[in-house]
Amino acid sequence: MANKKARGPKPSQKDLTAVELEMMNVIWQLGPCSVARVQEHLRPQRELAYTSVSTIVRILEQKGYVTSQKQGRGHLYDAAVSKERYQSLSLKRIVRNVFDGAPSLLVQRLLTSETLTPEDLARIESLLREKAKG
Repeated sequence: MANKKARGPKPSQKDLTAVELEMMNVIWQLGPCSVARVQEHLRPQRELAYTSVSTIVRILEQKGYVTSQKQGRGHLYDAAVSKERYQSLSLKRIVRNVFDGAPSLLVQRLLTSETLTPEDLARIESLLREKAKG
C-alpha cells in the first residue's frame, strides 16, 4: 500500500516548533507508527492527550514532514524527511539567518561556546581534513 502524499509546503519552507520536533524524533526513532504509539513512547516524560498528539502529527503532515497510510480505522505516520535531511535544512537556515551566511562563524561559535572532549575535537579535525581533500 503506497503512502499518501503529504500536502502543504516543502519541508524546507517551514520550521518545526519544539513540540513538533519532539514528535518527529519519536517518528524517526520508531518508523511507521500510529498516534497511540507516539503517545505511548512519549510517556512518562511527557503526558499528552491522544487528541493533542493527533493534532500535532496532522500538522506535521500538513507541513510535509510526515506521510500517512490508512490502516484499519486509523493511520500509520512515517517521516517524509529523514532526520539527516532535517538537520541539513536547519543548519542552512541557522547559517543564513543567525550567522550572516558564514558557516565559519557557526563553527567558531561552536568551538568557543561548547565543552568539547578530546574525542570531539579529533573527530572535527578528521572531518575537516576529509573535507579539504575533496
